Amino acid sequence: MEGVVSAALVDRVRARLATDGREPTAAAVAQAVRAESGGVASDLDVLAALRVLREEFVGAGPLDGLLRDPRTTDVLVSGGGEVRVDRGAGLEPVAVRLPDEAAVRRLAQRLALAAGRRLDDASPYVDGWLAGNGVRLHAVLAPVAADGTCLSLRVLRPAAHDLGSLARLGTLDRTAEALVRAVVAARLAFLVSGGTGSGKTTVLGALLGAADPAERILTVEDAQELRPRHPHVVRLVARPPNIEGAGGVSLRDLVREALRMRPDRVVVGEVRGAEVCDLLAALNTGHDGGAGTVHANSVREVPARMEALAALGGMDRAALHSQLAAAVQVVLHMRRIPGGTRVLEAVGVLVRDPAGVCVRPVWERVRGWTTDRPLFAELLAERAVPLPWSDLSTQDSVSFR
Repeated sequence: MEGVVSAALVDRVRARLATDGREPTAAAVAQAVRAESGGVASDLDVLAALRVLREEFVGAGPLDGLLRDPRTTDVLVSGGGEVRVDRGAGLEPVAVRLPDEAAVRRLAQRLALAAGRRLDDASPYVDGWLAGNGVRLHAVLAPVAADGTCLSLRVLRPAAHDLGSLARLGTLDRTAEALVRAVVAARLAFLVSGGTGSGKTTVLGALLGAADPAERILTVEDAQELRPRHPHVVRLVARPPNIEGAGGVSLRDLVREALRMRPDRVVVGEVRGAEVCDLLAALNTGHDGGAGTVHANSVREVPARMEALAALGGMDRAALHSQLAAAVQVVLHMRRIPGGTRVLEAVGVLVRDPAGVCVRPVWERVRGWTTDRPLFAELLAERAVPLPWSDLSTQDSVSFR
């Protein structure tokens, strides 16, 4: 049918452009289409070829429309070209599809190159960032990916909510909002824990926005996600090495730099490696109110997760527990519940015990206040901050045990 370009023609045009070394402009592609079709290609054939080849050479190709959707958080391409998208309610199949394994592989390799990474048979997997659009790339080539090349694109939206909007969205109930406001007012150091996509960065940004406007906040991130509504924020962003392996700036480097920039609060967007040692050191040098996010399955498992990360920086278990107990007071645990809503699941307080340090939940979304609520009251009393539950109704507090 006229206007439908064949895969063979596209392959020949692609090969001609590569051989000639020409920039794939519209004029160059049109000329190559006519040459490879024997000069009998219609205008519709040329336009169809231009459309297909644009997807080959520009952006994320056929996935661009999905990535531009403001609801999209993840775009996943499985072996064979099947595409699934998460728009906030879990993964769902879409009509967009890459035609074959070769197309998936070409797209993965082109995106890896755009991220300054190498992806080929010698380096069959890659993790990186697509510059300028806040998309995290991960790809694995076949045959390491047994069913065909797999591509994962994570869209990182700037976290710009405040606590009021999170309460309206259902992330925080009335008690939870009062709790986290008290944590910020008391300048307690805190970690926001949870799984992937649970809303950790969103809540962290909202909490920073509630800090005293006179404070100077230094944020350190892998990608520019935190955009707190606060008048004095200095944002430092890590930079991966280039394709030759040079020019990288790590989170650990930036944490050290942040300490020299007169911060009132030092914040690490996501603690996932050896930089945990520098963050704990920073929080133990008089910088109250620091914060970070960390992946963990529950509020109680945060110390074990921190142990694993600290080991990457050469810090043993005893040193980690000592530093953690002195540096961090509160853990806020996020969870994504069925239906896609992200909620504050629990609030815990770090306490020393014979084994080192543990987290004791003081409030849970389902149970309400626990018998360890006095631990939180003591922290606030030390900072002369009023108890948040003093203004809550009896109904909000009946679950105290």
